Amino acid sequence: MADLQKLYEAIVNGKAPDAKALIERALAEKVDPQEIVTKYMIPAMDEVGRRFEANEYFVPELLISARAMKTGLGVLKPLLTKSGMKPAGRVAIGTVKGDLHDIGKNLVAAMLEGGGFEIIDLGVDVTPEKFVASVKEKGATVIALSALLTTTMTSMKNTILALQEAGLRDKVKVIIGGAPITQQYADEIGADGYSDNAAGAVQLARRLVAA
Repeated sequence: MADLQKLYEAIVNGKAPDAKALIERALAEKVDPQEIVTKYMIPAMDEVGRRFEANEYFVPELLISARAMKTGLGVLKPLLTKSGMKPAGRVAIGTVKGDLHDIGKNLVAAMLEGGGFEIIDLGVDVTPEKFVASVKEKGATVIALSALLTTTMTSMKNTILALQEAGLRDKVKVIIGGAPITQQYADEIGADGYSDNAAGAVQLARRLVAA
């Protein structure tokens, strides 16, 4: 019998091969894929987020735990799609136009996926039009904008304006983050929320989609 508490521990400790092996064993024993995700994997990433916020974990630990989660989800995704499990929301994430930094964006994307969200990763140097298209064509319910340069922060404002012009602003939540970003700037440009770290972004996105 697969010990799924060990799966929880494998993700918390960032042991991707162990996580994959435990999931495969559980599936061979006909354990419900949804149960594996909701009872063990998402709580494991929540614990990783808690440790990060308590300064017990740092970015390297977050990354290896996120990799273990991603490895496990890779095995489960086809089965989850077949079973009709709904993600917590669909997040289109990208670094805004003019900015090529992606480490923070990738970390937030990994943590959001670990938190049960479906991710549409638009990459870097993403135009406002591409974010608008992600809502129109792919049904994004949350847009996550990242910027590391003060010179590209205005692209966040332009993206929100583009969503308003397309008549989509009330259909999507906009969250922003990155080194120069503050809550004050989020309020100024009319974003729905701001987080200064990846774990906080997951909590923020959950709160916004539940509202």
